[in-house]
Amino acid sequence: MVSEETIEFIVEDSAKGERLDKWLSAQLADVSRSQIQGWIEGEHVVVNDVFPKAKQKVMPNDAIVIRVPEPVVLDVVPEDIPIEITYEDEDVLVVNKPSGMVIHPAPGHPNGTLVNALMFHCTNLSGINGVLRPGIVHRLDKDTSGLLMVAKNDKAHELLVRQLQDRSVQRQYQAIVHGTFSHDTGTINASIGRDEKDRQKMAIVSSGGKQAITHFEVIEALGEYSLVTCKLETGRTHQIRVHMNYIGHPVAGDPKYGKKNTMDCDGQALHAGVLGFTHPTSKEFISFSAPPPAVFVQLVEKLRSMS
Repeated sequence: MVSEETIEFIVEDSAKGERLDKWLSAQLADVSRSQIQGWIEGEHVVVNDVFPKAKQKVMPNDAIVIRVPEPVVLDVVPEDIPIEITYEDEDVLVVNKPSGMVIHPAPGHPNGTLVNALMFHCTNLSGINGVLRPGIVHRLDKDTSGLLMVAKNDKAHELLVRQLQDRSVQRQYQAIVHGTFSHDTGTINASIGRDEKDRQKMAIVSSGGKQAITHFEVIEALGEYSLVTCKLETGRTHQIRVHMNYIGHPVAGDPKYGKKNTMDCDGQALHAGVLGFTHPTSKEFISFSAPPPAVFVQLVEKLRSMS
């Protein structure tokens, strides 16, 4: 049994008077506001040693402790789903995830996920993320293809997460985006938090979000589109999709942040092509690359022929 996770915050001066549930949802970008409200109602959140209400106002120096409840146990069934293993040893797996595959099971979507496939492929995965996300160190969106690292034991998991936190993991993506650029390189440094108008989306926020940094380089102009590479310095939810939209170059085919008059890509044209990290046991830096899927290449060729 995995012990429940504890998260602690000290409220900064700038947050004075903001609703507790709203403030926490900005700090925890991967958690919905309704989920946070459920934690508060279930007495999993303590403010200054007292169980609060969701509408309570936070004040500077408030000490907030969240004891995240363990996820509801689903019957996660191993499934013989073909997956492309780029690298594997006793500690880690590197998987080349196809577009359209969900990472982990969730209520209403219990099977057909990468976790179902991983559990069939190997029986020893780290348990740090609980029964629903065994071995999952970081994520890719459902319609984003590419390289993903998976931990096969808790020690490896902890060391890989630490590298994500200290920004030493190498992650480079290819994307087809709208528009042409007046400059070939750039850096986007804009904090990301939950969109106040649509809780299913992330957005650039002036306060309460998390720092997010993306470096991009234009590889080729493709008529009304461009082929770019994006290097992540941080790893926020939907970071590249939100950042590229923010500078006026949304990812082609993006159903959440893209333009309505975009090409039909069956999801965003985004591929995690390079992944590098320090091996948790050997301490050697290892790097992997995977070419974009055929549908991505075909889109580039189509746009190239039209430009």
